[in-house]
Amino acid sequence: MPEVTLRDVARASGCSIATVSRVLAGTRPVGAETARTVREAAERLGYRPNQVARALRSRSTGTVGLVLPQITNPFFPSLVRELEHALHAEGRAVLLADCDDDPLTEAARIDALLDRQVDALLLIPVDERRSRDAVADAATRVPLVLLDRGCGPGVADSVAVDNAAGMALVLEHLAATGRRRPCFVGAAGTASAAVERRVAYESGAAALDPQAPGRVELGDFSVEWGRAAVDRIWPARPDALVCANDLIAVGALQRLRQLGADVPGQVAVTGFDDIPPAGLADPALTTVRQPVGELAAEATRLLVRPPGGTGSRRAVRLAPELVVRASSTPRQGAAR
Repeated sequence: MPEVTLRDVARASGCSIATVSRVLAGTRPVGAETARTVREAAERLGYRPNQVARALRSRSTGTVGLVLPQITNPFFPSLVRELEHALHAEGRAVLLADCDDDPLTEAARIDALLDRQVDALLLIPVDERRSRDAVADAATRVPLVLLDRGCGPGVADSVAVDNAAGMALVLEHLAATGRRRPCFVGAAGTASAAVERRVAYESGAAALDPQAPGRVELGDFSVEWGRAAVDRIWPARPDALVCANDLIAVGALQRLRQLGADVPGQVAVTGFDDIPPAGLADPALTTVRQPVGELAAEATRLLVRPPGGTGSRRAVRLAPELVVRASSTPRQGAAR
């Protein structure tokens, strides 16, 4: 079928092409009755705006690029869903890129999205240091907001959960339930979330045991590392595994069950993020819940800042919530 044009809508509504354009673009106020007539005609004819032509006229594509470290981490799809909803409500579409945890691929994906003339960028950087140059360059070209992880001060606006506060909630819970020999199982490298959670553990764990800050095992944010870490840790019989994310914790739970360990009787296990599998683990996983809806809303709000804007960069930190489940229930007789 031939494409329905503004001229067709103007003829069907009895209005000028200029009036039809103003109504459908929403650029200038038009009388309510006229607007209703135009919209009814457009709907009746099946008119669809030519987005390419509109982009050429407005110099705006209505798209936001979103670059993720690895889409297979279940936390990220939950965040993508909330971002897509928030941006769609503003009439903006999302172009998604996965860089497979590689800073070089990440830089290439950023360049590809900029070549497609995206209006803005949202990024969860792979690494605080190795991602910095590509992020800083892109932030001079389009509005850019970092999510969940940072690239150091002054690089770009950012929004993330308060990782230190989340780890403090975990340690307070373990202390209150009688745990005194915790061990931290985290991720190596310089991704800011990994570093912040480890540092927060090392700062707060001494309140449970002076030796606890030194009990740290680092690998990556994966189920496989969670399993492997248990084989390294379990001979020392810690009474709590504080895991840097839920994937590590799920792997740890699987391996502990294979070894016949009593969770939570012998050892408590906690995670971070509250991904969907956390509640399905056996036993269900105690974890720190990230407010993904608020993360998406704040990131969308921060995107209004022009690229290379003057003034200090904004860093929004959102409050986490501890979700207590069966993997860390109190020992009998412990303080509550």
